Amino acid sequence: MTRILGIDPGLQCTGFGVIDSEASHLHYVASGTIKTGAASQLLPARLKILFDGINEVITTYQPDSASLEIVFVNVNPQATLMLGQARGACLTALVSRDLPVSEFTALQMKKAVVGYGKAAKSQVQEMVKRILNLPSLPGPDAADALGLAIMHAQVAKTTAAINRVTATQARKSAAFKDGRHY
Repeated sequence: MTRILGIDPGLQCTGFGVIDSEASHLHYVASGTIKTGAASQLLPARLKILFDGINEVITTYQPDSASLEIVFVNVNPQATLMLGQARGACLTALVSRDLPVSEFTALQMKKAVVGYGKAAKSQVQEMVKRILNLPSLPGPDAADALGLAIMHAQVAKTTAAINRVTATQARKSAAFKDGRHY
């Protein structure tokens, strides 16, 4: 059994989701959000909240690996930079605890979970609910994080199968187009 932590980074609200992957079965463990408070709060304090929050999730749930969303560039360069810093705080928390980290874009996650890369958040929520057999819809940020964990589990199974079939090892970096694995 492997425990996977998925993280959907955001400066105001970061989603996290924890699942257990056992053979072909996925089991929900926990999910939620880390909120950094008012936008008027200083950036360093907000980044510390994210770093400490991710560390608390790691301490509580003891994941074996993690999956993090790759930030896309949006219309506002300042917002992209701020989101990148939030993502960096999350990534730093993961690697400071020696967790192997895989990174995927939102498009890759949506394609893996919903079957359509430009799916709406509500569609991701519904599919995560179905895949993990949840009694109700998770919040949108938590659903994205759970989706990243689900995708990580799928990629890990595929990579393991490739490694069993072929004599050569699958590449650790960019095993899937535009994905990163460390």
